[in-house]
Amino acid sequence: MKFEIPEQYNQLTLRKIFQQLQLPKKDLHQLNMSKEITINDAPAKLMSSVNTGDSVYIPTPEEESNYVPSYRYAKIYYEDEHLAIVLKPKGVKTHPNDLKESNTLMNHLIYTMDSKYVEPIHRLDQETVGLLIVAKNPLMKKILDRMLENNQIARIYKAHVHSLLPIKAQTIDKPIGKDKFHSNRRRVSETGQTAITHILDSKMIKEGVCELDLKLDTGRTHQIRVHLAEIGHPVIGDPLYGDSTLRKLQLNSYKIEFIHPLTKQEISVSLDDEK
Repeated sequence: MKFEIPEQYNQLTLRKIFQQLQLPKKDLHQLNMSKEITINDAPAKLMSSVNTGDSVYIPTPEEESNYVPSYRYAKIYYEDEHLAIVLKPKGVKTHPNDLKESNTLMNHLIYTMDSKYVEPIHRLDQETVGLLIVAKNPLMKKILDRMLENNQIARIYKAHVHSLLPIKAQTIDKPIGKDKFHSNRRRVSETGQTAITHILDSKMIKEGVCELDLKLDTGRTHQIRVHLAEIGHPVIGDPLYGDSTLRKLQLNSYKIEFIHPLTKQEISVSLDDEK
């Protein structure tokens, strides 16, 4: 993992940088013992200090993803040496449930990208279209996992629901658990996991149809679909939580925004970006 030190990390030690990024202690220990770290191609230690513009190399575990290449190309909206933001098409699963599957987004990405390691940071329902973040090395996955957990990655969704009027901005804070009567469904449950969905804005796009902008603080299975159904506005085309008999779910992962952990640059990608 090679990167250039941004101004925000000037005169910090590498150990302090990765502590700020909340890299697990086990990985910090392994890096502390490493003899492969370099700063400007010179041998260095985790306790070495860095200056703005320094070129740093950090060894990463030689792990490979076990996905079978699909020989189908995936659409990539953003990519650097460490991570990518990619498009998950409708009807395609995020990842296989067993290693023999070969028609999921991860199978397409392992074929498309020049990386032996490609792992998702979050997931999208099979019928949801939209943007998804993947890590290209194990250390970056752990850093991004923690950023997601700490709500440092903004995920904006758009959903169409039936409504006669715009729906007011609000926060839906209702725990979600498994539906004991339907194995593939979730439901609002007092004993479920914390689930927080923000309705940021809404507008009428035609008579009886309202478009919602939503932001997730958590990422429970079917979270948006369950929460919108709970307030009486299920996503149009949802056969599980609405009354649709067609699998035409009108929900997409529209925008992803975050500060890149290594470069400190703002990353903002939306479906409107031309690729």
